[in-house]
Amino acid sequence: MSQFQDLSTLIGQISKADEDQHATILNDAIEQGLDPGSVSLVLEAFPIEERVKLWRSLPLELHIEVLTEARAEVRHSIIDQLSETELKLTLAKLDNLSLIEWADSLPEEIINEALHLVEKDELELYDQANQYEDDQLGRWAERKVVTLPFSISVEKANILMERYSYDAPQQIYLINKQKQFRGVVSYIDLLRAAPNERLRNLAIDNVLTLDAKLTLAESIEPLEHSSLAAIPVVDEDQTLIGEVDWQFALSTQREIYEARLMAGTGMDEGDDLFAPVMKSSQKRGVWLGINLMTAILASVTIGLFEDVIAQVVALAVLMPIVASMGGIAGSQTLTLMIRAMALNQITTGNRWALLKNEIGIGSINGLLWALIIGGLAGLWFQSAVLGATIALAIIVNIVTAALFGVLIPIALDKLKLDPALAGSVILTTVTDVVGFFAFLGTASLVMI
Repeated sequence: MSQFQDLSTLIGQISKADEDQHATILNDAIEQGLDPGSVSLVLEAFPIEERVKLWRSLPLELHIEVLTEARAEVRHSIIDQLSETELKLTLAKLDNLSLIEWADSLPEEIINEALHLVEKDELELYDQANQYEDDQLGRWAERKVVTLPFSISVEKANILMERYSYDAPQQIYLINKQKQFRGVVSYIDLLRAAPNERLRNLAIDNVLTLDAKLTLAESIEPLEHSSLAAIPVVDEDQTLIGEVDWQFALSTQREIYEARLMAGTGMDEGDDLFAPVMKSSQKRGVWLGINLMTAILASVTIGLFEDVIAQVVALAVLMPIVASMGGIAGSQTLTLMIRAMALNQITTGNRWALLKNEIGIGSINGLLWALIIGGLAGLWFQSAVLGATIALAIIVNIVTAALFGVLIPIALDKLKLDPALAGSVILTTVTDVVGFFAFLGTASLVMI
């Protein structure tokens, strides 16, 4: 992509140029190899009005692909600005995979309009995909693959390839009369083979297949380790559904990562940088309200020891240290757990071992930092009792953070809730409450 390898550079060039040059700069970058996914990221970096102008300036063949690659709210922001004629022309060009992607984020009336406009063949593939749940592989598999009978000769295969004007695919899928998967043949091997050779004899050995009912998260690892450009997807009867490739794996992995990253603050991976102010305020306000409730709980805990704090001002000075140490320790364990759960590494067989391991780590770190913080606090305020009090609170809070850092995501997963969404809020509340209670409760017993 030469000088446009860095998207921020391209976005900066467009931003600094005169408005009538924006489309020219973007289209020059496309001619130099800027892919549709990157184009969608460029569009997202601009306010909605400018974004729509840039999208309209794109080559017509990129309109659908760029919108499909865009985040849900970005896609909606562009579609919402189209005239009725523009919208119908756009919807009529949708393929089955794009229609599936759009169906999750656009108003029902637009999707119903699309269902009346798309080509019949694409609509049939769309209906097939809808037999699967949103997070199942069969819904997202590419169904437009080249298939040939597994028992025919290379000569017959070449005749069929020419008759149906197949493009040169990387691999060809072999099926029987019931459309059941029977193997994969490399297109290069097909070109090199003798005319009388049978396709089944050219099939690649030990080809991995993926069950159409696998979740998207479960399908990533096999795709990452496959030596093939794509992996066939089959149903429970071994009927060929389609294929998924490494680009699908990268895209899915990125979406899962972004979803968990954004969920930690109550946001969605489809959120738009330039979403309307009122809409964004409402979404974020709910999360701030939840945070307020948890903060009130921690404040109530502190309020129980108001008399103690009034008599020993040093306690108020040291309380943030107790909360901070527990929060950091808990977030480390929680992050580890969420990553492991995303990779399907947590099972009933290893939960207890993991819990013991994390408590062991928490105990060692708790003891080490309790000695350091307790010693510093004792010297600072010239009070061995105060140093011992905060040391005890640090140990209790870090071990508690490790314990609940494991238990909370497991419990949320059991309740079918996303650990990345609610885990950090619950864990922060637990460590704050336990830390303050241990610190102030101990102080009320030994210092007053």
